[in-house]
Amino acid sequence: MTILKPKSRRTKVTAKIPTARTNFEDYRPDAATWITLATGEYYPDILPEACELYKPVLVLFGQILKRSESSCALFTNICELTETWMRVQLARVFRKYVSPATPVEMLKAKRKARAICDQFGRDFRPIQKVQKAFSSRPIRDEALCAILWEYKDRGKKGYDLTEKFFALVHGHLPGFSIIGPERAGKDVLLGKVWPDYPKPDRPADFIIKRGAEVLAVGFARYDGDRGGAQEDDRTGGYRECAAEVLGFAARKKLGKLKVIFLNDGPGLLLGSMWKDYAHLERSGKGRIKVATLRMVPERITAAWLEA
Repeated sequence: MTILKPKSRRTKVTAKIPTARTNFEDYRPDAATWITLATGEYYPDILPEACELYKPVLVLFGQILKRSESSCALFTNICELTETWMRVQLARVFRKYVSPATPVEMLKAKRKARAICDQFGRDFRPIQKVQKAFSSRPIRDEALCAILWEYKDRGKKGYDLTEKFFALVHGHLPGFSIIGPERAGKDVLLGKVWPDYPKPDRPADFIIKRGAEVLAVGFARYDGDRGGAQEDDRTGGYRECAAEVLGFAARKKLGKLKVIFLNDGPGLLLGSMWKDYAHLERSGKGRIKVATLRMVPERITAAWLEA
């Protein structure tokens, strides 16, 4: 009797080769490791410094309030101040006490004071109620000072992002130049780059060049938190920008011109933001790149810029 030995089953082990990341979507499985978290400040730790900073603002607001015969006169008197920082802070206090529906950006336009009063003055809170409400609060109003403190570093995260990006470009892409405000400053208007650009007042955050040739137009944002309609607004606006820039490149035969969207922050992990940005990148057929700061060295390369 012959006993047949069973064939040994050898398991073939195949080494897993890491998949090359070629699209923004490829970073999604470990998305959290690719974003940058900006540092923040704790409450109520900020209150002593906030009250010290904004106490003079509240004192001056009270003085102007006492001598103003109407809420429109109060706003006009605020607009007459020449010191920009103080005038902007007073406009923010005015908005809280007098006209919460009026955007701060509108109230900051001192030359439009009369027009704002004519158009919106009827909805301003009466001066007597404003005076009574203001006098009911302490001059070191912690609640209001904390609110004003939130405005203090508004935009700082975005400025930090662009500053670090500029440093990366200088170190990572020798031979290339980058133009634009590293922190606060005027955006690059594309009409200044190309006199025949169809929307000359289109702002960009940076331009990357090699010699005299423009290779990329860039837009940078730090998304601390976004969701809902904000997602659609952001990606919808970006789609319009990309189509406009690449359409111009096609008409002018600027074969190397590309678009970079530098986006970072935890807001990218919310809702459909990551998916929407991936779709935006794919729509460019290789001429759009979406990147966080940590992706820049492997995504924004000399080879891609000059392709």
